[in-house]
Amino acid sequence: MAAADDRLAFEAHKKEMSLALGKDEDAFRQSLETLVTLDKYDYAYLWSFMGVPIIQMPADVMATQEVIWNSKPDVIIETGVARGGSVIFMAAMLQLIGKGKVIGVDIDIRAHNRDSIEKHPMSSRITLIEGPSTAAETLAKVKAEIPEGASVMVVLDSDHSRDHVLDELRTYGPLVTEGQYMVVADTVLGWADSSQTPTKRSKIWRAGDEPYAALKAYMEESTRFETDEALNGKLVLSSSPRGYLRCIKAA
Repeated sequence: MAAADDRLAFEAHKKEMSLALGKDEDAFRQSLETLVTLDKYDYAYLWSFMGVPIIQMPADVMATQEVIWNSKPDVIIETGVARGGSVIFMAAMLQLIGKGKVIGVDIDIRAHNRDSIEKHPMSSRITLIEGPSTAAETLAKVKAEIPEGASVMVVLDSDHSRDHVLDELRTYGPLVTEGQYMVVADTVLGWADSSQTPTKRSKIWRAGDEPYAALKAYMEESTRFETDEALNGKLVLSSSPRGYLRCIKAA
């Protein structure tokens, strides 16, 4: 006897549990404490994607691939290239989908990191633009790479200070097309108290001067985005809780 087709029920249960997890403050606080412990071992720096370092939490990589697979953007813009693993990961997702490109923007793309990206098998789906992410000249170069009518997703993962992230949100938010996502990375900094703030960094961002503070300010300005409650609900052991915004209105 054939088993019943339970795919819809399975997905419904996933959503129910994700929403419930998102309301469990104790689970979130336990997750945050675990992240603080793991940071002693540079946990976010221990991973690679297709041979290139990807400075991300595994939960965020999984969440991002769900977004890309479901929304199938033509263009993904990421501010903050670092060592290149994230742009390669997103390019690989687009390769699987069979279309699109990633535009990586960074104020300083170091020669050895550029070499890793440009020699990678996914390089044909990646365009690198060096310059301050919110500068008019940089934005003009980014816009020139977006085909007319393309669906556009944005990931903000560069300087994590509040004012800079808010500037990026105002700069790149209008580029996101209806049905696509804008991801604000490292929002977890806004949930940490002074004893939990990561200090093994070249810069230290404390609560109030970090991406989540910028996100909250931007959401008071914009009516084009909503928080994806189910997706964000399951983002424990994540650097970007509540950082996944869905565009619900055309620009």
